[in-house]
Amino acid sequence: MQFKKPSALYKKFYRNGPNHRSGADVSFRDIVKIFGFKTATVGAWVTAEEQQIAANLFFDALCDLMSILQVNEQVISLKGTLSIAFGSGGQKHSSAHYNSATKTLALAKNAGAGSLAHEYFHAFDHFIATRFLGSATSKDFASALWLKKHDVIEHPINRLLESCYQHIFLQHKSHDPSKLFMKSVQADKVLGCYYYAMPEEVAARAFESYVESQSVKNAFLVHGTTQSPEAKLGIYPSHDQRNIIAYHFSRYFSTLGQALTR
Repeated sequence: MQFKKPSALYKKFYRNGPNHRSGADVSFRDIVKIFGFKTATVGAWVTAEEQQIAANLFFDALCDLMSILQVNEQVISLKGTLSIAFGSGGQKHSSAHYNSATKTLALAKNAGAGSLAHEYFHAFDHFIATRFLGSATSKDFASALWLKKHDVIEHPINRLLESCYQHIFLQHKSHDPSKLFMKSVQADKVLGCYYYAMPEEVAARAFESYVESQSVKNAFLVHGTTQSPEAKLGIYPSHDQRNIIAYHFSRYFSTLGQALTR
């Protein structure tokens, strides 16, 4: 489907990445085929125009993420195990959600933009757990379980991932909690909840900050890790920790990408 005038919905998301589509439209069916996702579901209340806009936004964001991480399509679709949804399959009061039971990443129609990187890392964190830790089950997230039991399966790439978690949760060369983790605990105390300090949430926000710090910018993929009400709470990494985390994530994902293309 072609549109003579770009929709206001499409124009409002800042992006400076390469042109992946050469101006052509893509469909969610194309996205499933190209990236190898298990399924893609679009809600019944999503109009044809909204679906087209969303498909283009998803495609550009996923291509940008693939470029940032230096990985191939199978890492993005988690070897074909991940499903995506737009305007369908979310949770009440949540603009975006990863359902570990169905392995589905869902974005709300009107409020899910900017959450794609965060929810992707939840999916990755869940997918990698049994490949990373000997005690993991299909219900575990690697980040949360790593904090409880560091039985990392011996492999050079796993050690790189462990370095990511170490620098997210712990102070440098110490077993003391990182400033990011402590700020997250403090935020929960102020708000009277247990959410921001959940290990999988801390890890996903750290990943968000890494993605947003790269030269390729895509506001549909991620935004708000430096200038937002949440950022002012201190629940995203500070500048120094952000750079350290970015270094370790870059090293891990680029090594993983190289290993999968050999």
